[in-house]
Amino acid sequence: VVRIAGSLGQVAVSTCYSPRRAIDAVHHALVEEVGEGKPGGHRLRALHRIEKLFLQLLEVEEMQRKMSLTLEEQQPCCQEQKSQEAERIYQALKIRACSSEEEAEDEFLQLLCVRKGKKLMARLLPHLTREQAEKILLTIAHHLPFLMKKDVLDE
Repeated sequence: VVRIAGSLGQVAVSTCYSPRRAIDAVHHALVEEVGEGKPGGHRLRALHRIEKLFLQLLEVEEMQRKMSLTLEEQQPCCQEQKSQEAERIYQALKIRACSSEEEAEDEFLQLLCVRKGKKLMARLLPHLTREQAEKILLTIAHHLPFLMKKDVLDE
């Protein structure tokens, strides 16, 4: 339960009818409490980023579905638009080389520490170019001990 300024009583965070609104409410309510350097801030930012990236991924998947229904002469245009959107998601992942000391701070690895982030990567890979997918998989393989340790801690 989160207390939001200006609301009467307490607002239930997880409702089956409006989960996105609830996530936004939690993000705005807790961002001041957690702050940049405090524990939990990384996870909250990661969850918010995952939500934004999932919305973009859903658009890409919708374009893919529409492409299968359109005529062949219209497909190159749709394919280009889908590729550009997938490229934007890839750029937003901010994949970079980091040492083992920086793993806990790396934004991309923070996404992979959350189950929904792993699902996002699995659904995104088919829409990326071969080189982009390879870079993601190599980064995951390079930091696998860190990610496995986080999985064990989170069960």
